[in-house]
Amino acid sequence: MAAKTNQKETKEVNDLSFEEILSRLDRMVKELEKGDTPLEKSLSTFEEGVRLSRLGARRLDEAERRIELLLSNENGVETRPLDKEPDAQ
Repeated sequence: MAAKTNQKETKEVNDLSFEEILSRLDRMVKELEKGDTPLEKSLSTFEEGVRLSRLGARRLDEAERRIELLLSNENGVETRPLDKEPDAQ
């Protein structure tokens, strides 16, 4: 039964929007910063936070790829990466 519950939780987490991920992470950080959470609960919260953080990073990577694809022109000319400024002339 625990495996079914874990699969359901994983599906629910994968369905979260980027904003929902950030909101959950924010709540987790605040909870952990209080310092009054028992060790096992803190570890569980931290593990969930790591999973959410990785999922959020994947969502950002996907968004960046989509943007770069949209910015490339139809002739296959690549645009500059989003994180780099154009060279000064």
